[in-house]
Amino acid sequence: MRIKSILVSQPAPSESSPYLDIAKKEKIKIDFRPFIHVEGVDNKELRTQKIDLTQYTGIIFTSKNAIDHYFRLAEELRFAVPDTMRYICQSEAIANYLQKHIVYRKRKISFGEKNFSDLLPLFKKFPAEKYLLPSSDVLSPDIVKTLDSANVEWTRAIMYRTVCSDLTDINIKDYDMLIFFSPQGIKSLQQNFPEFKQEETKIGVFGNTTLAAAEEAGLKVDLMAPTKETPSMTMALEKYIKALHK
Repeated sequence: MRIKSILVSQPAPSESSPYLDIAKKEKIKIDFRPFIHVEGVDNKELRTQKIDLTQYTGIIFTSKNAIDHYFRLAEELRFAVPDTMRYICQSEAIANYLQKHIVYRKRKISFGEKNFSDLLPLFKKFPAEKYLLPSSDVLSPDIVKTLDSANVEWTRAIMYRTVCSDLTDINIKDYDMLIFFSPQGIKSLQQNFPEFKQEETKIGVFGNTTLAAAEEAGLKVDLMAPTKETPSMTMALEKYIKALHK
């Protein structure tokens, strides 16, 4: 089977995207459409979680969404985030994003390499803080495991939710291949297209949790990333298509 069209369940990338290089080289149509989107909770819902922003001396940020929604709710609640706040960020990119909301210089900001478990030495270095973890409604068990093993005081605050986007304007069978990056993307496929049957449609997934969700949904996964040889989805996709089209 030759792949002629692919739907990637993400927003359209910039002009320099490797996806566009693949489309050009392999003469494939690649469309982009987010299967999920983020909706913030309001301050009333935050209060039902018994969260008082004034009670925390440290904030743990795992994503740019978490940063945006924390500062949005702080503004809604008229809470002036003190300059003494300690920020622990999962990566340098997330830490740099703080500049959108605060003056970066002279702030207590630390960050890890990539994975949440990389933050463990930082929690052991600053164990006295009372940490708030702004998160979505979906939280990785690895985060809970790491924080509990660090023996620090922490509280989770659900500040935004990942919800399924409306995709009913799409004819899903127009595509030879679908690519997913999260379990929520798989859920969105099921919700938007309850009659979907995979048949000859190829499925690509990124990450073990997405793989598990796809298999649980009864889908046959044809392409998996990351792997040692192909650490990115675009690398895995290009290798897969070249092999398929030989």
